[in-house]
Amino acid sequence: MARVGKLGPDLLARYVFSRTGAEDPSVLVGPSYGEDSAIIDMGDLVLVVHSNPITEALGRVGWLAVHVACNDVAVRGARPRWLLPVILLPEGCPEDLLDAVTAQVDEAAREVGAAVVGGHTERCPGLDRTIISMTALGLAPKDRYVITGGARPGDLVVMTKGAGLEGTSIIATDFRDELLATGLSGDLLARAEGFMAEISVVEEALALAEVGVNSMHDPTEGGLLGGLAELAYASGRLVEVREEDIIIRPETRAICDVMGVDPLRLVSSGCLLASLPADRLDEAARALDGLGVEWAVIGEVRDGPPGLVLHRRDGGVEHVGPFVEEELARLFSSRGPSGRTGRGPPC
Repeated sequence: MARVGKLGPDLLARYVFSRTGAEDPSVLVGPSYGEDSAIIDMGDLVLVVHSNPITEALGRVGWLAVHVACNDVAVRGARPRWLLPVILLPEGCPEDLLDAVTAQVDEAAREVGAAVVGGHTERCPGLDRTIISMTALGLAPKDRYVITGGARPGDLVVMTKGAGLEGTSIIATDFRDELLATGLSGDLLARAEGFMAEISVVEEALALAEVGVNSMHDPTEGGLLGGLAELAYASGRLVEVREEDIIIRPETRAICDVMGVDPLRLVSSGCLLASLPADRLDEAARALDGLGVEWAVIGEVRDGPPGLVLHRRDGGVEHVGPFVEEELARLFSSRGPSGRTGRGPPC
């Protein structure tokens, strides 16, 4: 049975990246492995464009759709300004679902300072939940945009906040009853659900762009390891990271242990990855500390065959390929809708 979630790089290369319509010299970065957003030459500025679907979360889907899409614009060094949501509602769902979802979109858009300028909304047959595909756009100076594939030998690899934050919050919400039955406390689950409030990386990404990082990436599906692999392979570099230095919050560890989930492969919106020269680390540290954002140096970029090497805490070494399967999609596929509490909007 075909897995759910993001397609692997082989299928993307065969059926997506090779079929991009007419050539346009103003497209500086188009569809390619690991790159978060398109970059289009507008003269002194570049237009940064990203689209992203929210398909697995049941709660706060409108709010989440805005922040996840805006993150992928911000990691290019562009402040998100315009949003176009495509909202697909289950057939027969009541009006209050639309009310809830669009209120969430409005709330999140105001939080990031972006305007909703278009989109599409309809009820669709065959859906058991709301699906939103959000497009976000922003502008950046042409001489200062950042790409995923810009890592250089000698760079330090920095992460912020923690691995698996988004996935931890979704599991804590959608599997709450099952988690409580295992003995995890309501207080722990409430803290984990609260991780969703930290999903935005817009301000830290823009701050690091000002510092002058060589690459940035927002690890979503495939988690921290998926994001690191995309950064490594897109850059054509060897990235080595140390498990002992990776930030994993106690709530994430507890929930992942109970659910049999690898926190390093769990969807990680809210975490930011960046590579930067060692002589810019102090400036980056001041910028992140000034925002009150937890961060850590977790590895280095080296010359060598492109790839990701994870040095495990127990001394083992793991070579990570270009595609990392998302743990949340695996969990939902194995449990099905009946295993979820579904504490979000109706339908």
